[in-house]
Amino acid sequence: MGSHLCDRFIREGDHVIGMDNLITGDLKNIGHLFPLEQFEFYHHDVSKFIHVPGELDYILHFASPASPIDYLKIPIQTLKVGALGTHNCLGLALEKKATILVASTSEVYGDPDVHPQPEEYWGNVNPVGPRGVYDEAKRFMESITMAYHTFHGVDIRIVRIFNTYGQRMRLNDGRALPAFIGQILRGEDVTIFGDGLQTRSFCFVNDTVEGIYRLLMSDYQLPLNIGNPEEISMLDFAKEVLELSEKKVKIVFKPLPIDDPRQRQPDITKAKQILGWEPMVSRKEGLKIMYDYFKSLSPGEWKKEPKEFMSNR
Repeated sequence: MGSHLCDRFIREGDHVIGMDNLITGDLKNIGHLFPLEQFEFYHHDVSKFIHVPGELDYILHFASPASPIDYLKIPIQTLKVGALGTHNCLGLALEKKATILVASTSEVYGDPDVHPQPEEYWGNVNPVGPRGVYDEAKRFMESITMAYHTFHGVDIRIVRIFNTYGQRMRLNDGRALPAFIGQILRGEDVTIFGDGLQTRSFCFVNDTVEGIYRLLMSDYQLPLNIGNPEEISMLDFAKEVLELSEKKVKIVFKPLPIDDPRQRQPDITKAKQILGWEPMVSRKEGLKIMYDYFKSLSPGEWKKEPKEFMSNR
């Protein structure tokens, strides 16, 4: 997501500073930007003090592991970047008198008992479950961001991003679409967790970036859903990817992970009314782009193992 946002601001003629500790990211996603005068990169962990010289107009805080396969392996770092990282970014926004947009998530709704999920829904989250490190980090992020707005007058935006997919995703990052395509390309069975009837709503990255950009340029300061309301079951989603690939592999079922949401669909009424935004890329079109992108990678990339992280234990 960060690399696509950089691309968008560069196209708008802005000077862009990228900041990442690369714990889950990859420099190759922004390699095409390094020759540009209007781009610079800081290799830094925002959970530590942030110093950026000169003026800043906008700060977009997207730093966090976003895939369960990552945040279940590095739970402390996930909590720290949602808490300390957000605190540092807000402090920078206060110092620079900049507008700050923080990337929240549909995960703040947990395993929802309201469907679809409007921004007014407070969620159903297990704070001590394995997924709670991500869910609660983002919920805290929203709270401290609003506190900086009400106490310090910082100009804020809060975007709740629903499932997004697009080029430059890691094939092995554990999320559904890369996992399905990776298994198909390697000739493996496609894995469905649970009965496959749990639903998600998938938004192509170009649409998500457009929604985020419009929110940033608006004056709306409450949380706003950005996602595609076209809901589909995971089983039907896997079948769509299989049909697109024209490969003959089986679908196999494994136990559902703890606290995995049964339903996920955004209510985007506010995004339509306030931003004039709604998704434009159909799932069929987006899936074709994704499949062709992953297919173009080397077989070595198809077989690359998920990232491992060092432990201090």
